[in-house]
Amino acid sequence: MDMGRRYPRGMDRNRGTTAGARTRADAEARTRSGAETRPSRHPRTIAVLAYDGVRLLDVTAPLEVFSTATVLGARYTVRLLSPSGGEVTTSAGTRLLTDPAEAEAGHVHTLLVPGSPGLPHRIPPGLLETLRTLHGRSWRTASVCTGAFALAEAGLLKGRRAATHWRYATTLAHRHPDIDVDGDAIFVRDGRTYTSAGVSAGLDLALALVEADEGAGLAREVARDLVVYLQRPGGQSQFSVASRTPPPRHDALASLVQSIAADPAADHSLPELARRAGLSARHLTRLFNEQIGQPPAGHVESIRLEAAQHLLDSGASVTSAARLSGLGSDETLRRAFLRHLGVTPSAYRARFRTSAPVREPTDGPDHG
Repeated sequence: MDMGRRYPRGMDRNRGTTAGARTRADAEARTRSGAETRPSRHPRTIAVLAYDGVRLLDVTAPLEVFSTATVLGARYTVRLLSPSGGEVTTSAGTRLLTDPAEAEAGHVHTLLVPGSPGLPHRIPPGLLETLRTLHGRSWRTASVCTGAFALAEAGLLKGRRAATHWRYATTLAHRHPDIDVDGDAIFVRDGRTYTSAGVSAGLDLALALVEADEGAGLAREVARDLVVYLQRPGGQSQFSVASRTPPPRHDALASLVQSIAADPAADHSLPELARRAGLSARHLTRLFNEQIGQPPAGHVESIRLEAAQHLLDSGASVTSAARLSGLGSDETLRRAFLRHLGVTPSAYRARFRTSAPVREPTDGPDHG
């Protein structure tokens, strides 16, 4: 993201304009940018439905977006609610003070349901009833992370596309086959229902809601202020492990899978794999498809891609990551990253590398 020019705290980014002129200019810009929601003379009420065990960042990240948007000229009023009111304890152990949901008797513009590590396994008492009641008074409903499980159990995602944390996407799809679950999307909009991927994706979701309400200009200002992308490149598969492979039942196949993981850069061509397994190439391909879920070449590429990710995480150059992972050339690595992760190796390296560079092997002796 182009972070743009920074100004000292308290200085107007649009210096030289009066408050009235800036307000009129902002309003005209929002009209031109296609803000979706109905014009409102009153602040838009954002109701965040919390509960015991809620993930803290799922609550605070969107709140920070709406708060910053309000400082920059939007009109939001945020209410932190829970089924019974009072204190709720987050998954981090922090306690949040909430109002009872029944106290929000008026119209809600946006109902936001944050997620919880435990939500895919157990819905807290009273949450679904409260959710359905608030949804009936809300113009727009959204969820962060596993909050999609609450929306699904309440029947609010039936026949819709939806996103959730990549770790639980398969679970949601199996439990609710009437939902079209997108396991890679950062967030999904289906009509006036929004769902997002895991945890930090709540920022992306909230920025999208601000953009829908106020236009891209103000949303971009919020993103700049928070030092985040307005539109994050790539999908959430870049955060998952590509090699989560079911254990093979065939002994020879299990041995091959272990050898590929142990040395991704070795020769793992189909003829070589078949020779080591003592099987025909056709039989081996069938075993891979049946027990691994992909052909040999696809599995090898997944393992090499994961190895390349680890190398880039540790500070290796793109060329070194391509060579040491077995993918070979920069271009092969680039194509694999774009195909599987939706980002280039350079972009991935810039965003995820650790501070300690990788130590690359040399041909000569190690002199320390």
